[in-house]
Amino acid sequence: MLSRLGALLQQAVETREPSMDLLEAFTEHWKGITGYYLEATDESIPARQTDIPWRLKQMLDILVYEEKQHPAGEAGPCLEYLLQHKVLETLSTLGKAEYPPGMRQQVLLFFSRVLGQVQHPLLHYLNVHRPVQKLLQLSSDRLGSGVEKEEVQFVAVLCTKIKQDPTLLAYILEGKSILNGRRAQELPASPVEEGAEHLSGTAAAASPHQAEPSPPRRDSNLITSLMGLCKSKKSRVTLKARENLLLLVGLAQEAAAACLVRSSTLCQLLTEHLCDLYSTVPTSTDPADVLALERVSWRLQGDAAGDGVFPGKENLAAFFGWLDYLDELVMGAHPVVADAITEAVEEKFFQGILQPQLLQMSELNVLSATAVLTGTVRQIRSPPLLHCLVLFLLGSDRHPETPGDTPHPLRTQLIDRCNHLSDEISLASLRLFEELLRKPHEHVAHSLALRNLQARGYLQRSPPVPDERGPPELDPDEDGLDLEEDPYFTDGFPDAGFGSAKKPLPGSALSGKGQVSEVVSSFLCLVPEEAKTSSCMEEGGYDTYVHDALGMVQACRADAAPWGWPPAPRPLDACYPETAFYEGHFLKVLFDRMTRILDQPYSLNLQVTSVLSRLAAFPHPHLHEYLLDPYLNLAPGCRSLFSVLVRVIGDLMQRLQRVPHFRAKLLLVRRQLMGLVPGEQMDHAMLFKGVVVLEEFCKELAAIALVKGPPEGPP
Repeated sequence: MLSRLGALLQQAVETREPSMDLLEAFTEHWKGITGYYLEATDESIPARQTDIPWRLKQMLDILVYEEKQHPAGEAGPCLEYLLQHKVLETLSTLGKAEYPPGMRQQVLLFFSRVLGQVQHPLLHYLNVHRPVQKLLQLSSDRLGSGVEKEEVQFVAVLCTKIKQDPTLLAYILEGKSILNGRRAQELPASPVEEGAEHLSGTAAAASPHQAEPSPPRRDSNLITSLMGLCKSKKSRVTLKARENLLLLVGLAQEAAAACLVRSSTLCQLLTEHLCDLYSTVPTSTDPADVLALERVSWRLQGDAAGDGVFPGKENLAAFFGWLDYLDELVMGAHPVVADAITEAVEEKFFQGILQPQLLQMSELNVLSATAVLTGTVRQIRSPPLLHCLVLFLLGSDRHPETPGDTPHPLRTQLIDRCNHLSDEISLASLRLFEELLRKPHEHVAHSLALRNLQARGYLQRSPPVPDERGPPELDPDEDGLDLEEDPYFTDGFPDAGFGSAKKPLPGSALSGKGQVSEVVSSFLCLVPEEAKTSSCMEEGGYDTYVHDALGMVQACRADAAPWGWPPAPRPLDACYPETAFYEGHFLKVLFDRMTRILDQPYSLNLQVTSVLSRLAAFPHPHLHEYLLDPYLNLAPGCRSLFSVLVRVIGDLMQRLQRVPHFRAKLLLVRRQLMGLVPGEQMDHAMLFKGVVVLEEFCKELAAIALVKGPPEGPP
């Protein structure tokens, strides 16, 4: 019974397509489609339950078969019929009417298959790119209508064709403009009218300065369709749309890139969506949660909403995911497009949204904006966007700073906040600068530190008058006298507890260079034995930091390799400081923070020392000298990192003498910090935690000095 039924169906199919030539078959199928609208009475029957899908499939098969029978580049009669009789134009109208229901889906499929399977160039014909534009406009108007799968397949075919021939971009994007400027009959409708029909894509897209270009309109086109699909709730649709937009912005032809920027609202749409997503992030989101969120990838954005859910995480992940996508767009785009996107992001997001929030007075909003800015710095990798962000935050000035100079208000405000009355704001601001220092951009280190060290103004220019008696023999009983005479110790610290502190070598050279072992020992011996606790806990020495220091130094060296930094300090006779040495706003704030390490919260101390360690790891010889050389002969009124640490140690020993049982309490605090014993309230807890951080920081600096080795070259 089933076999007989199958035979009858096969016979019915065969009788519906009698043996005839291809053109007759093609026109017969087309007339069958148009005839449906004259004969149909039930408007509720879906298109898939009619013979329209079958007839469209037959028309496609005929076009593909016909093309194989003709020489390459020659259009057959069926293709000419499709173009001359505006078949695609009619189908786009039927798709817009959505009658019968589901017709739009069938039309999208047919367009995608014809453009994808027919090898003859089609998109430069008026009777092809005009209905294509109508379908694109329809796609933009009805986002989420249930045919997103077919829509993204359609735009993917268009992007592939444009990738193969970038001159087609002008026909897809500028079709309406072309029609407004030329009569329709002047454009080729079919191969018969072709002749000199090519509206040279180069001519259409190039020479943007020949006339004042009109601003991009919001007309629906390929870009608006792709942008709409990029926002789809269906992850596969979103991924495919974004991949095809990446394909489009990466066109190598400059004329096509200029057309993309001039004739579409691409940059505006991309940036507006970024701003919209940012506005959905709740201001109540905990900054700690923002900073704890790992770097988001736009390809794996759905995975960001997994473990560790917190209020606002989904919105935050969506924002960072889109930012990551913009970053990849800029990285892979033609320079013309990349610069345009970067300019739009700077104007609309950096200047328009972030800057007002960063400069306001509300502490809650400042915290939130700083945390998101830190995540933004972490997210961005493309050189154009990173360069734009760095200049937005730090300004472009490269000359040495002067006290009170504020040429870039945002930079000044951000640095000041590292020393804010609110510990939370200070912590968030320090994290921002640490993230900035991780980025492979030379201007960050130069703006924050190096610009003020170029002339080596921190060094004493003329050596001190030598003592006729020569270098004295060191006597343990003379420690108090040595400390009082040492320029670091002008406050007259008592001599108790300083027997183990390392002093500058009496015979050190003007440049202050010492052997690596001496530098390492200087940092390790800064904290006196009575204030050390790591040895009592059977912990390792500074060598526990060597592995991490090696990784950090190698990363900094790799980043700095293209920057052309000198291998050795500038000779002193070539340095001409114009004014008295000023360490700069950033280093001043960090050093001031270090002087208060015994009176600051533990987390804040960890962050300050982390930023200083990052700076010390950079391979510039002046930074190395200023931050890691204990033997510098400092000019009057100048300080270095080592001199700041020496003063802190002096203050520490004075204060510890006034705390009863300080040694036992110090050990207890260290055990609490390690989680070995439960935490409990005690007097002077902040002081003891500061001592622990100080000891560990000196060990870390010793490890960095060991890994970096001696500075090269002459003094």
